[in-house]
Amino acid sequence: MKKLFATLACTALLSVSITTASWAQDQPAQAPEAPATEEVAAPAVADQEETQEAAEAPAEAPAEEASFHQALKTKFIEGGADFMAIIALALILGLALCMERIIYLNLSDTNVDKLLKGIEDALARGDVEGAKKIARETRGPVASIAYQGLMRMDQGIDIVERSITSYGGVQGGLLEKNLSWITLFIAMAPSLGFLGTVVGMVMAFDKIEKVGDISPTVVAGGMKVALITTIFGLIVALILQLFYNYILSKVESILNKMEDASISLLDLVIKYNIKK
Repeated sequence: MKKLFATLACTALLSVSITTASWAQDQPAQAPEAPATEEVAAPAVADQEETQEAAEAPAEAPAEEASFHQALKTKFIEGGADFMAIIALALILGLALCMERIIYLNLSDTNVDKLLKGIEDALARGDVEGAKKIARETRGPVASIAYQGLMRMDQGIDIVERSITSYGGVQGGLLEKNLSWITLFIAMAPSLGFLGTVVGMVMAFDKIEKVGDISPTVVAGGMKVALITTIFGLIVALILQLFYNYILSKVESILNKMEDASISLLDLVIKYNIKK
């Protein structure tokens, strides 16, 4: 029995010592876990902040865009509905005419080399009707001039030259159609802006006369109208001027092609008459 009790006592002491030692070893290992938890928590908080910033960023962009349009609308109204509406109308009409001219000129610009090559091949075969068909089925002023010249081939080279020159002037007039109206709107927009400036100054002096005192508060309203109308008028004139210069360059390019094609067509007619 004593041996049994002694064995049980030793076993109990060993188990207690082992438990204490294992607990002592586990305790320091658990202590560093707190900073690790904090380190894990810190990136989590940072990720949440970045997510919130990313979610707020797209929401700020529409607000800025809306504020720009709102500011533009406010300035338009502050400039005075009468003058600003006329300036806006000049911009709309001027842009409409510019778009019409750009579309017309782009459709009028054709492959002149291909057209003249087809006419030359047809005349080389002696097929005058085929040459007329090629010119008739091709769009553009160059093809129209060529068709008018081919229609009078049997009347002599002088008649052909005169018809080409006369019809070239007609086609040149069609290319320059409505350009005078565009220049009118270009000149009218800043003039309306300056007129708004004068009206704004008159309004400012009227307020000074009524109040009897020159102060920034009294003068600011009229000066604002004056400056806003001038700015919008100049902006409209600059926009229309850019389109006008592009249209002019396009017209000059087509006119040069018409002149070159007219000379080449006369050469083809002379060559055909010599062979005949």
